[in-house]
Parts: sequence; C-alpha cells; structure tokens
Amino acid sequence: MAQPGSADVMELSRVEVGAPGPGEVRVRQAFCGLNYIDIYHRSGVYPLPTPSGLGMEASGVVEAVGEGVSHLAEGDRVAYASQPVGAYATARVMPARCVVRLPESIALDTGAAMMLKGLTVQYLLRKTLPQGGLQPGDTVLFHAAAGGVGLIACQWARHLGLNLIGTAGSDEKCELARAHGAAHVINYRREDFAARVKEITGGRGVKVVYDSVGADTWAGSLACLRPFGLLVSFGNASGVVPPVSLSSLAAGSLYVTRPTLFTHLATRESTQAMADELFEVVGSGAVRIPIGQRYALAEVRQAHRDLEARTTTGSGLLIV
Repeated sequence: MAQPGSADVMELSRVEVGAPGPGEVRVRQAFCGLNYIDIYHRSGVYPLPTPSGLGMEASGVVEAVGEGVSHLAEGDRVAYASQPVGAYATARVMPARCVVRLPESIALDTGAAMMLKGLTVQYLLRKTLPQGGLQPGDTVLFHAAAGGVGLIACQWARHLGLNLIGTAGSDEKCELARAHGAAHVINYRREDFAARVKEITGGRGVKVVYDSVGADTWAGSLACLRPFGLLVSFGNASGVVPPVSLSSLAAGSLYVTRPTLFTHLATRESTQAMADELFEVVGSGAVRIPIGQRYALAEVRQAHRDLEARTTTGSGLLIV
C-alpha cells in the first residue's frame, strides 16, 4: 500500500526479493494468514512507514538459507507469525529466528492459518494469567469467541479444563463457539454480557477477561471481574480503548494489561518453545484449526472487507 486507508489502497506489485543475508532465509510462500492486525496496519491504527506490504503470517518452503542459520535448511516446510510486516507475498526474505519448521503432520494451509492466532492463544492462556494462575474448573471470559483466535481459545481452554464463556455477535457464531468447546455462550447483540456473566458465575465474576474487541467492551469487561481479577486487552476491533482512570480499578483491586504477541516472540528460543506447545496440541487433535475462508492473493481487498464486516468465522487464508 502507498498510504493508509480503506481496502482499496492495497495493490499487487512486483518487487525484487533477493538473496538472504546472514541470519536470514528466503521462503517461497504457499499460504498467507489473514488477521485483524492487518486491518490496523492498513488503516493506520498501527502506523507503518509507507509504501509498505501487509501481513504477519504465512507458510511455505525454504528456498535459500543465509550464513549462520543452523535450525533451517533448503526444502524445509516452514511457517511464521512475526515482524517485519509483509507476509502478503509469493516469496520473501525473513529473519530466520522468526521462522519454525512445520511437523510433517501439519499441512501448509493449517500452518499459515494457525501461527499468529495459535501463538496468541498460547501466550494468553499459558502466560497472561490472573493472580494465582488458572486451574482446571476456573471460569474465564473470551470475547469474539467465534473468530480465528476465539475458536482456538475455546478448544485450548477445554483442553486445560477451563470453563470458557464466549461472546459473539450472532446466534450462529455462538453455536460455533459452543461446538468448539465454549462452556457458555453469550450473543452480545441481544444480551448484556456483563449481567449474563454474573448470572452464570453466581454473582462472583471471572478471574480473567480476554478482550480483543476494545472500546465497545471495556467497561463491561471490567464489570465481569471478580476481586483481584485481570483484564487482558489484546486488540481494538471496535476502536482503541479510551484513556483509563486508575480509580476505576479500585473497587475490586483489579489488574489490567496490554500484551503483544511480538514481545513474547522476541528470541528464537521463545518462538520455538511457544510453537512446540502449539504443535503439540494441534498434533494431538486437542485443538483443530478451522479455516473458514480462502481467497486468491488478488482478492485481498474483498478479504479485508469481509474481515472488517465481521462476517468471517475461524481463520482466513490468501492462496499464493
């Protein structure tokens, strides 16, 4: 894209990819993942220097390896979810530390559909925890439970023995979340989700809320927390959360955090460890990766329109 804006600012162009330098690999890509962070980048919510590519996630085959790279070789099937931005491409050079080898049991389309979303769920449910952590039987609230991240979270939470309350914007999406492991579902367009959470939990509230919606759900999410509860704000689908008064946390001695995936993926070791745990739950069948939409690379504008309209479910892919 030459400048931030609507889906119409995206254009296909030809660029010279070149050879990988030290610590880099060149990947011939098969599939690119679609994620809401791509909308933030395109629209300017998360500013990028322009002109810029878009996309944070893809899978493919290594076709060249730079000096000093020992964990990957030519011909390896790989996937990544990482900076720098620019995954919407037929081939690209990437920092090798960001790229991991896919197990043979995981197909390339699944690899591209699961990395950013699956690693996000890993750091949320396994690392971003309320006081005292989470134990089997605990109840959590997860917004946008029928989206790509949400459907993985429903399954992973069930695998961990957690009771996940999922919110979604239609009865159909609610049933999809339930089918993927949500213990309770709330259609936020018809119900006051905060009141419903209190009803489900017998007035106690939940230990933690995982909220990627942002502005529209912020106040309600705080109201869902039990004393010492944690609100994890990890997205802004409805707009950026406005400035927060610390006094709003005082009634329940509440905690708030705004984590990012890329902080967790800062080193090759942490990236590999997180990916290994994701590969384990996917390989065992505990978590399946639903691919709800597939588009040709040339159809990227329509893909973004569908994503923004919240008409998508599960993961979406661009086919290279």
